[in-house]
Amino acid sequence: MTKPYISEPPKTISDFAKEFDFENLRTYYDSETGEVMKRIAYHPSYLKAMAYFWPEVSEQQAIEKALSIKSAYEFQKEYMNQAIWSIINKSSTGLTYSGIEHLDKNKAYLFVANHRDVLLDSAILQVILVKEGFYTSEITFGSNLMDEGFIEDFISMNRMFSIQREGSAKELYAFSRQLSAYIRHTIIDKNVSVWIAQRNGRTKDGNDSTQTGLLKMLNLSGGKNFEKSFSELKIVPLTISFEYEPCDVLKTQELYFSSLTEKYVKAPGEDLISVFTGVKQPKGKIHVTFGKPIDKELSTINHELNENEKIKALTAIIDKEIYQNYQLNAVNFIAYDLLMEANRFEDKYTAIEKDEFIAYVNNQLAKINGKYDVLKDLFLKLYANPVINKLGK
Repeated sequence: MTKPYISEPPKTISDFAKEFDFENLRTYYDSETGEVMKRIAYHPSYLKAMAYFWPEVSEQQAIEKALSIKSAYEFQKEYMNQAIWSIINKSSTGLTYSGIEHLDKNKAYLFVANHRDVLLDSAILQVILVKEGFYTSEITFGSNLMDEGFIEDFISMNRMFSIQREGSAKELYAFSRQLSAYIRHTIIDKNVSVWIAQRNGRTKDGNDSTQTGLLKMLNLSGGKNFEKSFSELKIVPLTISFEYEPCDVLKTQELYFSSLTEKYVKAPGEDLISVFTGVKQPKGKIHVTFGKPIDKELSTINHELNENEKIKALTAIIDKEIYQNYQLNAVNFIAYDLLMEANRFEDKYTAIEKDEFIAYVNNQLAKINGKYDVLKDLFLKLYANPVINKLGK
């Protein structure tokens, strides 16, 4: 690791950031770590987590470990890195990754990522960065997951900051300007990367599509020059592929009930159920692909007639990169053939693999009440849509 690691207020602040107060957004500085870890060390939730991930560690040792942490990066390495590897080892058949050679350890990037799991998408990126000798990134997450006290301390020590999702149109616009400035400030002034999902919430149907609103938000702090605005952010499309989709039953259930009502309302605690289900559910193979930083393409986009057209063009580039970098498995090809009632990809899987996936589908759908044919169609699309998107259809 050769670049300077900014975990205190940067000495210089860009003009676009001077208008804003980032106190409600920023993660903890290293100088604040001691007080935060004192609060965490004696909290029952912390001790329960330690007992789960490190049963060989006594309660007193767990407390002493927390009190010894002096920085956010140390917290991520000593806690999150080990915990996420434990989850990967327990719930998957292995993690692989490619494309990291496109990155420079001295630079900060904006990882615009497909979103398949509440916790693991961004967490798996961090363990790869640590393994490869990069500094970890800051991480965005929805304000629906925020809770005061222990959770707030824990996620802020993990360098996570929340995106506001509720409020009036005026309030949300004001927050979007602040968020845009903070992300740009983090990358340019702090030289720290940021992970952000390409859309609000996880994909429920297997379509990893980027919301144009995300790019419009990012451009709020970039000035009038579109090319300069986005080149400063050094966008890297990031694709995570799970052989078996985390929370596939819960996603299918939500889509099914959403089709029956005007607006799906989550039950209390539903988000936390998704977190724990995603952690524990067997996921098979996991692969992460780092796309090339989007740079030269911006010059071509800059010739578009207006900003909306430029945003659409950039969205299409990100989507194509994520679609093409999605690692397909036998289950995806089987789902496609079952959905289309065809044998187009029968050379991509065996008869045994097909029988096993059909049994898996039936077993998962048995956990949901509803019309079987509708549920089956939704479930198969979750696995088949990555194939359809990669084909460009």
